[in-house]
Amino acid sequence: MRNATRLTTVFLMMLMMTMSMGACKSSGSKVQAPPPSPTPVSTEESSTMPEEVVYEPVTETIVSQEVTEELPEDIAQLNAQGYLEDAFFDTDRFDLTPAARETLTRNAAWLQKYPTISILVEGHCDERNTREYNLALGERRASAVRDYMVFLGIPAQRIQIISYGEEKPFALGSDESTWRLNRRSHFVIVAR
Repeated sequence: MRNATRLTTVFLMMLMMTMSMGACKSSGSKVQAPPPSPTPVSTEESSTMPEEVVYEPVTETIVSQEVTEELPEDIAQLNAQGYLEDAFFDTDRFDLTPAARETLTRNAAWLQKYPTISILVEGHCDERNTREYNLALGERRASAVRDYMVFLGIPAQRIQIISYGEEKPFALGSDESTWRLNRRSHFVIVAR
């Protein structure tokens, strides 16, 4: 009896499939399945989680120009010529200002013309704050400059960093006009 019930069930299923296939063929038109409905997002979750926006990094390409200038052999003379400019910072800051980025872009273009030159980036601060604070801030400034130079295409192995904090001021004095000059990253050519 069980086998008969199974056979009947299988027969009915096959009959229904045959009829439905025949009905689709006879109509001549194709029936499309409805698009899946979007899964609703819980408003409770979306209101508590901030939306993260991810941007692709923008790379700046610096085109090297043909080297037409012969550099002095002596490293002291190279540094005295002032080929590389200092990058200046705001008070208690190590992030690069737009003016500092422009300076570093010019420095990177010059370094790309002379790929054998290695540099030392010195981090400097004004005399305010403690010695330890200024040494740490000077290192952050030098690191920020190095990272941006690498971003501009200068190989990291050509760049060393050091922090002098407030130890080697460029200008002497205790007012904003001198402090402004001491908040800098200074470039020193160390190898030709």
